[in-house]
Amino acid sequence: MGKLEGKVAVITAATSGMALATATLFVEEGAYVFITGRRQDVLDKAVKAIGRNVTGVNADSSNLADLDRLYETVKKEKGKIDVLFASAGFGEYLTLDKVTEEHFDKTFNTNVRGTLFTVQKALPLFNNGGSILLNGSIVSIKGFPAFGIYAASKAAVRSFARTAVVDLKDRGIRVNVLSPGPIDTPALDGLGGDKSQLEALVPRGTMGRSEEIATAALFLASSDSSFVNGVELFVDGGVAQI
Repeated sequence: MGKLEGKVAVITAATSGMALATATLFVEEGAYVFITGRRQDVLDKAVKAIGRNVTGVNADSSNLADLDRLYETVKKEKGKIDVLFASAGFGEYLTLDKVTEEHFDKTFNTNVRGTLFTVQKALPLFNNGGSILLNGSIVSIKGFPAFGIYAASKAAVRSFARTAVVDLKDRGIRVNVLSPGPIDTPALDGLGGDKSQLEALVPRGTMGRSEEIATAALFLASSDSSFVNGVELFVDGGVAQI
């Protein structure tokens, strides 16, 4: 029996990289998974790649109407949620002198506003004793150049987790933050930059893989972490720890 046998999970922005790997592993471990993506063609490919026990919903996590439609789909098809991984995020490099209102709003709308309402709107369907994972980042505790707005948005996500733990304690819903370090994903490719510089930061000399994030997510989602609540789990190869 899998570690998520009979569970229903929702994973936002799960069409590639870490979130797709997590959705795939959750299904392998017995869960039925709802995934979201903003592009229908890419979403369809992700659903096909997962292969079974999955529903794809075209949705933008910063759009509240899209979130309502997502949870209406979950309610209609399964009627409950046991695990939520609020994974949707956006980031781009801009030095302080070049930050624009548009850049700030796009980053915070997706990473902060979107994360908050992804969680809030899931609660009516959430089973007591469930698990919520928020997508953080090591940048929230580091000072990487040209990444200040993204870092601040991830620090806000960390703060949400602390208060959500208290707000949801009577329902036994755990809330934890999963904070990756340098992971070799298509999203990282989109940021540009020199991968060799990132690899040099990791003690083992190579960046992380999406599957290494997925196994950490499985731990936080399952009963293996039943006494883990309110933590920020850094899956970063030691980059932010030394």
